[in-house]
Amino acid sequence: MIETVPGRSVDGVVHDVAELAGTQLHYVSAGTSGSPILLVHGFPETWWTFHRLIPHLAAGHRVIAVDLRGFGDSAVADDDHDSATAAEDLHRLIAHLGLGPVHLAVQDIAGGTALRLVATHPEDVLSLTAVEAGLAGFGLEALADVTHGGSWHIGVLAAQGVPDLLLAGREQEFLAAMFHAMTATPGSVTEEDLAEFTRTYARPGAWRGAAGLYRSMLTEGAELRALAAEDPIQVPVLAVGAGGGSFTANTLAQVAAAPIATAQLDGVGHHAALEAPAELAAAVLGFLARVELA
Repeated sequence: MIETVPGRSVDGVVHDVAELAGTQLHYVSAGTSGSPILLVHGFPETWWTFHRLIPHLAAGHRVIAVDLRGFGDSAVADDDHDSATAAEDLHRLIAHLGLGPVHLAVQDIAGGTALRLVATHPEDVLSLTAVEAGLAGFGLEALADVTHGGSWHIGVLAAQGVPDLLLAGREQEFLAAMFHAMTATPGSVTEEDLAEFTRTYARPGAWRGAAGLYRSMLTEGAELRALAAEDPIQVPVLAVGAGGGSFTANTLAQVAAAPIATAQLDGVGHHAALEAPAELAAAVLGFLARVELA
């Protein structure tokens, strides 16, 4: 049972915990009016990755940022955690909070979770914004191929028990290296940010959430391709590229039923919400305004 949330916060943000079937999800909320936006982080992140973005969005929207199961201050995940479980968690959270349908905005490795939610619970989603996100079955697996420039951390995290063996007591050093490699804006990840991320990744069993999503990435390609072929995304889609160039747009265009909107944040690395929150907010809010006028 999660009783308290000892982490950092920002003005105007309220912390809470949703008791759902099989887990507890920590989330923060801001804003009291307008259509709801649900923000879903990637790796190596928690809700905190959006703490600079939230005030920009909350001026005209109700904003929820969640810690996925196994991340942040949410309950630790089981060893068999996967993207399908994460998608069902989001579905239950939306129902629990009476939010639906939401404007869903996801970052990074949460792409597979987002596709599953849209495909299996289309009533939950008004629109989809994908920020620096890819999908298994559509090229994302190549990021695990170190012989062709892929990242070594994917195999480390996906291997059962290896993260706890290698990273326990070294969380801050590992996270600092990850953010340094994937950001392009000097000073965008502060010591305070790193301390907050480290706090939660240092919990016992705290790597299981990321491990489950990366194992999903390596195994679910055929399933996601079948899902997308049977139920292409019907809602409006915005693909935001930063450090990954056009990869996000090229991926989302393959799974959407209609042409997608795109935005490119030049000079920004992978962690756009931390590096360029105002610019990212402008892209998202412009897209949502067009969606709601349609």
